[in-house]
Amino acid sequence: MQSNRSYILFFLLLFAAIQISAQDIKPKGVKIPKKAKDTIVSPKKDSLNVKKKDSLLLKKKDTLKLDSIKPKESIEDIITHTAKDYTIQDAKNKTVTLYNDANVIYGDIDLKAGIIIVDYKNNTLYAKGIKDSLGYHQRPVFKQGDQESVQDSMIYNFKTKKALIYNIKTRQEPGVILLSEKTKRVNDSTIYLRKIRFTTSEKDNPDYYIATSKAKFVPKKKIIVGPSNLVIADVPTPLFLPFAYFPMGESRSSGFIIPSWGQNNNQGYFLQNGGYYFAVNDYLDLTLTGDVYTNGSWGLRGDSNYVMRYRFNGNFSIRFEKILQSFRGFDDFSEATNFNVRWFHNQDAKASPNSRFSASVNLGSSQYFRQSLNEFNNSQFLTNTFNSSISYQKRFVGTPFNLNVSATHSQNTNTEDVSMTLPSAQLTMDRIFPFAGKGGVKKNPIQKLGFNYNMRGEYRIRTKDSLFFKAEMFETAKAGVQHTTNTSTNLKVFKFFTLAGNVSYKEVWNFDYINKTYDATLVNTDNMIGGVVTDTIKGFKSFREYNTGLSLSTNIYGTFNFKKGRLKSIRHTFRPSVSYSYRPDFADRHNRTVQQSSDPTDILTYSPFEQGIYGRPSSGLSNSIGISLNNVVEAKVAPKDPDSDEEDKKITILNNLNFQTSYNIAADSLRWSAVNANMGTRLFKEKMAVNLTAVLDPYQLNDQGQRIDKFNKGIFRITNANLTANYTLSSKDFEKKEDDEKKDDTSKSGNGNQNTPDVLGENINPTNGFQGGQGSGGGGVKEAELYKAKIPWSLNIAYTATYTNNGISNIGVNTHTAMFSGNVELTPKWNLGFSTGYDINGGGFTYSRFNFSRDLDSWRFNFNWVPFGTNTSYTFFIGVKSSVLSDLKWDKNKPPDRVLF
Repeated sequence: MQSNRSYILFFLLLFAAIQISAQDIKPKGVKIPKKAKDTIVSPKKDSLNVKKKDSLLLKKKDTLKLDSIKPKESIEDIITHTAKDYTIQDAKNKTVTLYNDANVIYGDIDLKAGIIIVDYKNNTLYAKGIKDSLGYHQRPVFKQGDQESVQDSMIYNFKTKKALIYNIKTRQEPGVILLSEKTKRVNDSTIYLRKIRFTTSEKDNPDYYIATSKAKFVPKKKIIVGPSNLVIADVPTPLFLPFAYFPMGESRSSGFIIPSWGQNNNQGYFLQNGGYYFAVNDYLDLTLTGDVYTNGSWGLRGDSNYVMRYRFNGNFSIRFEKILQSFRGFDDFSEATNFNVRWFHNQDAKASPNSRFSASVNLGSSQYFRQSLNEFNNSQFLTNTFNSSISYQKRFVGTPFNLNVSATHSQNTNTEDVSMTLPSAQLTMDRIFPFAGKGGVKKNPIQKLGFNYNMRGEYRIRTKDSLFFKAEMFETAKAGVQHTTNTSTNLKVFKFFTLAGNVSYKEVWNFDYINKTYDATLVNTDNMIGGVVTDTIKGFKSFREYNTGLSLSTNIYGTFNFKKGRLKSIRHTFRPSVSYSYRPDFADRHNRTVQQSSDPTDILTYSPFEQGIYGRPSSGLSNSIGISLNNVVEAKVAPKDPDSDEEDKKITILNNLNFQTSYNIAADSLRWSAVNANMGTRLFKEKMAVNLTAVLDPYQLNDQGQRIDKFNKGIFRITNANLTANYTLSSKDFEKKEDDEKKDDTSKSGNGNQNTPDVLGENINPTNGFQGGQGSGGGGVKEAELYKAKIPWSLNIAYTATYTNNGISNIGVNTHTAMFSGNVELTPKWNLGFSTGYDINGGGFTYSRFNFSRDLDSWRFNFNWVPFGTNTSYTFFIGVKSSVLSDLKWDKNKPPDRVLF
């Protein structure tokens, strides 16, 4: 009998009270019987043959019996175990029984169950739950590595690694829950299952599942199943699959995207959003989808997401649609081609602290979101501009210089005007103080003297949507460079005033300019012979200008104290400022003249820089005084409880009340400019924001609506004004108020209870029984919460009104609109959202949208509806939340009845 050191180690750990010893027995040699001598055979013996025979026999004997390598043990690691109630150790049968909250750890295996039996003799482990009057609980939870499963009972063999499991429940990535009545584990890579249910529902009784009789499961890779049936709420549906394949890998995998189908009144039947998903690698993916309509319309889309951790992330999408109205050959047939490109790129701040690259691109056809048959983007439908920007910023460490290179795009979908800069480069120098003292000390005006510099160059394109990406768009492109620098300083005067001075210089370089000539043979729009021809001449031309100014400002504080009431004081902060600026006339030296009609005395004065990027030189002498007044009004209010330790609360009455105007000394008339006024404040505990802007003109108008050098009879005439107000209200505001009131009531009573009359029937026992009545203090109050169900909601109100007065015809309120939006949670899983408005001036509703959504646990439901207007439409969707089963859906939409032309 040969001893086993591994078994000795386990018995020492498991049976501390039992001493096991064994005697090492040396292996006995195998006796080989001698052969009898054959008298027939020659008695001569071959010595070589005998020696060879002996050595072979000895070698064979030593190899079999004296080999130091012993057979591999079935249990290769230490088993540790614990139990809450008791542990029964059977040394004779080599078993250990653990009861109540049993736990066994063996290598990377962690098993928890109500009852666990470890059999060292048969190398098996048996686990099950505890069944008592409360039911079956403490089911076995088996965890190996990152795989975890819950089952009713299981048997595991340490030697073969096989297992037999009953009623297993396990989660597999990405979010699939697997339930099987009987599971056989062959090894770590192959598992066979019987009577299986696949679902993404977290419930013990799932609201839906895919049922199949047998399947093969490869952990972290795939599940292959036989004939399957979709079951919803335990009701089998007519949806069957002959077989199914579920990828279970943690990494993404490529695959087909199932399209949705439907019917359109104008384009006929269609298949939408069908295509293929490419999992290129761990950093990049690509989705290609398309639409097909029976009348010949079609669309293609490409979407890609990319990410590089700690470096950058972004997404890119491109859309193209060919839309046909009616059918070819009919009188009402028309077609349109639309596209849209969007790109977003964001650089991680850790990637490069001193440089940054970012992109936000949205460009395409002006009518894409208004004519698209698939994209019902309400926000984009209401937006009449597309804007894009691609930029690179670089900070030169150790210097005051910064570089910004960008490409921008702006597109108006109403006028179809497109403006682009390809590119725009800007070099800036932060303000430097060359005369500052040691350590950067700036005390006197010389030390405070600062300089900055800015250089900006652009290549600008202005074109139409129809010429986008065509050679014609570059024919009218303009290029230019602008240099600006500013020098300023300040000092204190009369103790309370700040006097600041500045000098600015600007130089503009143009790489083309215009030249106008008179053509006597030209026929103008009024059928008159003779006119001006404008030519663009390529070449370098520049101009320069400068200005200087002074400003004097101070802060004045006024405080009004109150002795009675909670209002303690009101403080008024008044910031007046007076400035003086001087700029010579720089246009006169560059202006040119040209005859503009057959009359030789009809002369037109123009600037060759009229069409330049940075404009023409400033015309006319400017010698003006500017006046600005800024007001802020605040109040200090004491707390409600005079004995409270709370500090006085500061409330802003007026965030700002500003007035700004100027007086031109050099002008011969109309020296005063219009007064720009604006005011802003917040009301109702800062929930309502109110802003008012107005332009006040001091001069009168003549019959043609032109300003004359004569003041109004009143002080000012309002030329235009705009009022906006926004108010946000939600159920949380009232909940907070109720909580505060309850807190106050509790503090006033001795025991926190109030004997108030039962006017709402809260104390009535809803079971209509005798127990737990009004005097019992049973479950009455808890049940009464059903009558006080809280429905969270939010409401946003916006109001805007615009007034204009040009002195002739356009007088009055042009825009007068109230807009509403909000959300209501009818139940914890029902949500209603809406946005609408009413045009008070025009007498009609503005663009309105309603959204209904329902959380169906593992499913989601969404319904968007635009009930009226030019964009009348709806979209309906119900489907599984999980991405791996996203093809279980019903998607239907009714696009707007749109006219292409």
